[in-house]
Amino acid sequence: MHETAAKPSEDFVEDVSRSEVNANTNNAPSQGHVPLWQSLKKWPRVVGYNLALSSAILLYGYDLVIVGTVSAMPAFQYRFGMELGGKYIIPSEWLSLWNAASPIGMMIGSLMGGYYQDRGGRRLALATGSFLSAIAVAMCYVADLPDDIESRRGLFFAGKLFQGLCIGILLCVVQTYMSEVLPVVLRGPIIAFLPIFTLLGQLIGSIVVYTSLKHKGSQSYRICFASQWPFSAVPLVLSAILPESPTWLVRRGRTEKALKMQRKLDTAEMNSEQIISDLQISIRAEEEERGTHNYMDCFRGIHAWRTFIVAFASALPQLFGLQLLANASYFMQIVGMSATNSLIFLILGIGLGLIANVVSLWSLNAFGRRFLILLTLAVATVLWLAMGIAGCFTGIVTIWYTAVTMMIITMVCGLGIWPASHVVAAEASSLQLRAKTQGIGWFTSGITTGVFSIILPYMYNADSGNLRGKTGFVMAGFAAVGFLASWFSIPEMKGRSPMEIDRMFGLKLSTRAFRRWESDVAMEKGADGLGPAGEA
Repeated sequence: MHETAAKPSEDFVEDVSRSEVNANTNNAPSQGHVPLWQSLKKWPRVVGYNLALSSAILLYGYDLVIVGTVSAMPAFQYRFGMELGGKYIIPSEWLSLWNAASPIGMMIGSLMGGYYQDRGGRRLALATGSFLSAIAVAMCYVADLPDDIESRRGLFFAGKLFQGLCIGILLCVVQTYMSEVLPVVLRGPIIAFLPIFTLLGQLIGSIVVYTSLKHKGSQSYRICFASQWPFSAVPLVLSAILPESPTWLVRRGRTEKALKMQRKLDTAEMNSEQIISDLQISIRAEEEERGTHNYMDCFRGIHAWRTFIVAFASALPQLFGLQLLANASYFMQIVGMSATNSLIFLILGIGLGLIANVVSLWSLNAFGRRFLILLTLAVATVLWLAMGIAGCFTGIVTIWYTAVTMMIITMVCGLGIWPASHVVAAEASSLQLRAKTQGIGWFTSGITTGVFSIILPYMYNADSGNLRGKTGFVMAGFAAVGFLASWFSIPEMKGRSPMEIDRMFGLKLSTRAFRRWESDVAMEKGADGLGPAGEA
């Protein structure tokens, strides 16, 4: 359906140019200099709602680690695996398929989510993804019931595939909603909730798996599956109380409803009418530029470059090695560590990564997205290379060095590239195409995650490539490619309003020129407030 923004009412807007100046003045980079703590106190409702919305990401984090961690449980290996060299392991082809099931589902779900949330709204899409997720968990819970082992493996694959579809819908909704309702100064720190709650979900999942080791038989891994149901229920309850996105309502022509929702997000001191007015101006300008907003529009004109940045930023987590880090417990067993110690190291690594991501709430505003991406990718490249070199040797030192290196990489990437990649993906798209561009971004994330899920087990698993610690050489190569591509393609958008970002892309500025560009309002005032370019 063709959707158009309602014409701004006279109560909100007197003319376009004055509102444009107000938007640039109110949302200019100067906001980026407001201390984080003051920003949190200024927008408590927005922070609260987005913090609650991040509960949907817990499900993603748990699912990301569940296959790799549950696959390290002896009872699961006995029921779903095969015997090799006196112990049970998961065959490479099935481990690859299970690892790839969620990403493949995410690819489908993200495109569905991008389309569906534009038709029915953000809240309805959130409720749908949450409800279907509970069904997917049930499929995994009963996967061990068939007598035939191939049927057991196939049913578990189907459950993970369907679960991935639900997660794709949820993640697309979460990132779209956050990018639409957050003020400029909080966009970076709050969108960093994505990796923080992903790690928190992984931490909870790892602890549940570790404590479940004391149980015997199928009960040990069934407890892990059942623990996903609460994560599925929380977003469903939240969808009933979360204010609908004012951006979506304005685009649907429901201005009064949008104002009502904006007031729920704002405190009494804020000018909600002006915020809705600025939204109308931005959306009307985009409508005049292109009257439709379907998936094909994401690949036309300047939007094609913006879509590429979103897609590439969404792929960056796999280039620094997220999939291997998520399967660290099983990987360390292949290297030679015991099941118990491998789970302990996984939990410690996730804990360090969680601390690093919390610190990134400050560092994203202090240093910017581009700088953190390049710096942490460079460090990760060196660390992966060192791990590959250590993998050329055998012995207990190599095993422990590999484990410690993976923990450090998790912490380093948690400080920079992991949260920064999500922020870049949320900032680069236009308001008009945001939901669908986020869908494309998570579709790309699903592709890259699926590819890495399939190829990595064949590299390090004992019945295939058997690279073990030498897998670090491969990951160093991917991280180096990510560094070079980021240098040429990712601009700095810290502290920029959506209107300023639209302007910079419209001017076709080079990647490194984004940081130096000044808005028309800033140029008129000049660097010292004396006039254009500082003239008296």
